[in-house]
Amino acid sequence: MTPWNLLLLFFFGFQAARSALPGTWELVVPDAGIASMHTAVTHFNTVVLLDRTHIGPSRKLLPEHHCRRSPSDPLLRHGRDCTAHSVLLDLQTNTLRPLTILTDTWCSSGQFLPDGTLLHSGGDLDGWKKIRKFTPCDANLLCDWEELEDVELSQGRWYATNQILPDGSIIIIGGKASNSVEFFPPRKSGAAKFPFLGEVEDNQMDNLYPYVHLLPTGQLFIFANTKAVLYDYNTNTVVNNYPILDGGPRNYPSAGSSVMLPLTGDYSSATVVICGGAQYGAYLERTTDTPAHGSCGRIEATRPDSVWEMEDMPFGRIMGDMVMLPTGDVLIINGAQAGTQGFEMASQPCLFPVLYRPGEPIGLRFMTLNPGSVPRMYHSTANLLPDGRVLIAGSNPHYFYKFSAEFPTELRIDAFSPEYLSPDKANIRPVLVDVPEKVGYGEVFTTAVTAELPVVGVIEVNFASAPFSTHSFSQGQRLVKLTVTSAIPDGAGSYKITCTAPPDGRVAPPGYYMVFAVNQGVPSIARWVQLGS
Repeated sequence: MTPWNLLLLFFFGFQAARSALPGTWELVVPDAGIASMHTAVTHFNTVVLLDRTHIGPSRKLLPEHHCRRSPSDPLLRHGRDCTAHSVLLDLQTNTLRPLTILTDTWCSSGQFLPDGTLLHSGGDLDGWKKIRKFTPCDANLLCDWEELEDVELSQGRWYATNQILPDGSIIIIGGKASNSVEFFPPRKSGAAKFPFLGEVEDNQMDNLYPYVHLLPTGQLFIFANTKAVLYDYNTNTVVNNYPILDGGPRNYPSAGSSVMLPLTGDYSSATVVICGGAQYGAYLERTTDTPAHGSCGRIEATRPDSVWEMEDMPFGRIMGDMVMLPTGDVLIINGAQAGTQGFEMASQPCLFPVLYRPGEPIGLRFMTLNPGSVPRMYHSTANLLPDGRVLIAGSNPHYFYKFSAEFPTELRIDAFSPEYLSPDKANIRPVLVDVPEKVGYGEVFTTAVTAELPVVGVIEVNFASAPFSTHSFSQGQRLVKLTVTSAIPDGAGSYKITCTAPPDGRVAPPGYYMVFAVNQGVPSIARWVQLGS
């Protein structure tokens, strides 16, 4: 068979696979002007996309008189940058507005505050100790980044992880050469040493962007490299050491991804899943063809004697993103099947998303989905949208923007629609027509939904956070399933559901949540609710 015939066979086989597997793809923005390294969805149904500065000009111009001085950037003429490195996407119109970022945000971290403001911290060069805020607004207004001048990080943080806490403050953990934690608002004590991060560091690091999950006990599950601890941030002590997770390093620069499964029932139990990663040594040797890990570890983090339950994904994957869907299933998307994180250090893009169904028996939890056509390699992001789609952005495996390469800098923004959005499920998709704008902890409240077909069984009402997605991990991601009553008919096609809000900030920290009604595995379009005391 000739090479051309083989190519045709592959092409038609790929197209057949696309038509037979669940899920659909769509192009949202053909040219965003920037490659998004960091992405977050606001409660105004806009999306903040953020790259790094000091990489020369982007393809999105700033407004007149908004140029940024950057004398250290070798790609700029006269040390002036008149292009944007952050943009705001309006989900209603799919239009973009340039935002002004002044300091370097390379490999930074972020988290939403209780009032919906995006707190953003760290980076490289002049951004190393910087704290920034983006206070979102209606899409027709002109909110922009604010670089705080009266406060800065106690230690410079590059590749750190942020997590909102039960009281609404933010803990900022780790970073390159920063084996410590600190808080926003800053505490008088400043940064506190966190020796665990130094203990797990190897000669290719593998302790950066640690996976951090707030457990319903109020303590933190923190994973780096191959080890995890239970951390009490109030006393700065390690409460428990979990068993080693086999399969090699799992954090930057060898990162797979991690997610905490939905909190349900009495919220006393929390389970963490970690999937994929690069083989040890791939980063040191700069090998692009070393196969990625395909293994996943799953552990009940709230049990002191718990052990890892191991299973395998259909594909090895490095730099994948794990996105918590409104149903409680997990979408694993983006990344490569060989190599490691770093500039031009991976190959074999993994175009096939995978659905992880945590309620199924081991061996039956993974389902391969419809493949995309755009490689999403290093510096890609994935975020759940209020309509149930997943927004896919970024991919720049090069030090600067480079468009003539095997895996070029990617400016397109896509959306993946899981099977629950297929047309044949439209008649059971609920519409959430009424929900309070604010609810307090433990508050009993009523929601109203409509559905085309009669409701059979219980309609779930689930709170989904809006995380900060970067480097294969969504900081602050969580899904809380509320205690609800059966749907009570309230007229033709209408139903009332009585819900009980999460009991406290340990289960769901204060802030804005996307609230989904889920009928037989099909979610509504979410409405935003602010949760707090």
